[in-house]
Amino acid sequence: MEFSFILLTWNSERYIGSCIDSIIAEGQLLNEPFEIHIVDNGSSDSTAEKIHYLAQLHPGIIYPIFLSTNLGTTRSRNMALRKATGRYIVVLDSDIQLLPGVTIGLLETLQKRADVGVVAPRLIYPDGRHQKSVDIFPTLTHKIKRFLWLKKMECNEAPLLQEKGAVEVDYAISAMWMLPKATIEKVGLLDENIFYSPEDVDYCLRIWKSGLKVIYDPKWTAIHDAQEISRGWRIRKSTILHVFGLLYFFKKHRYYLRPPVRINRSIK
Repeated sequence: MEFSFILLTWNSERYIGSCIDSIIAEGQLLNEPFEIHIVDNGSSDSTAEKIHYLAQLHPGIIYPIFLSTNLGTTRSRNMALRKATGRYIVVLDSDIQLLPGVTIGLLETLQKRADVGVVAPRLIYPDGRHQKSVDIFPTLTHKIKRFLWLKKMECNEAPLLQEKGAVEVDYAISAMWMLPKATIEKVGLLDENIFYSPEDVDYCLRIWKSGLKVIYDPKWTAIHDAQEISRGWRIRKSTILHVFGLLYFFKKHRYYLRPPVRINRSIK
C-alpha cells in the first residue's frame, strides 16, 4: 500500500461525505493504491451510519473503527495509525476538503528533502479566507496573544505567504499532515497523555528533537471548516481539556516562557 489516509470523526455528519469524496478523488489522481482508516469517536448523530454507507460504497478502501465513547484525539488516531500500511500517511480532520492535487503536491515537497518529518498545506476557510494553521511553539504569552487576536494574525499572515514557497515552521496543526511512515517509526505515535490538543504541537516538537523538519508549503491548499471547539470565552469541557493538555505539554518539554527550539521563523 502506498497511501494511508487517517480520519477521525466525532459528530461529523455535516462534513464526512464531502471529506471522503475529496479523498477518493485524490486517490484516483494519485493512481496509487490507497486506504482510508476512519475512527469514529462515539458520535451521537448520524456520522456512524454515514460511515457504514460509505464503507459499503467503497469496499476494500474504507476501514472503519467505531468507538462507544469519545477517547480524544490521540488514542483514537493511534488506533488507525497502528493499522496503516501505507508508505505515506495522511492525517486529516473530518472537516477537511482536499482540493485537487494537494496530495500529489505535498508528496513532491516531501520527496525533495530526506530530512522532512512532516509537511502540511495552506488551509483556508470555506469562504476562501486564509486560516492560520502554523505557528511558533506556544508560550503562555503567545497563547494569550493568539486567543485575543487570531483573526488579525490571520490577516497579517496571508500576504506574507503569497511571497514564499515551502518554509520550515515550528508546528502545523494536524488538520492535514502528510508524513512518511518512517517518521512514525522514528518518532513514535501520538502522546496519549494528551486527550485533546496540543497533541499536534507536541508531535511536531518531537519531530524537531529527532533531527527531522516540519515543512509548510502554502502552494498547496485544503479547505478546513474549522470548529475550534476550545476557543471563545465560554468555558466548555474542551476548553478545560485544552488547558490541561497545555500544562502537560509545558511540563513535559520543560519550558513555559521561552520556546524550546529556535529555527527560521518566517511566520510570526
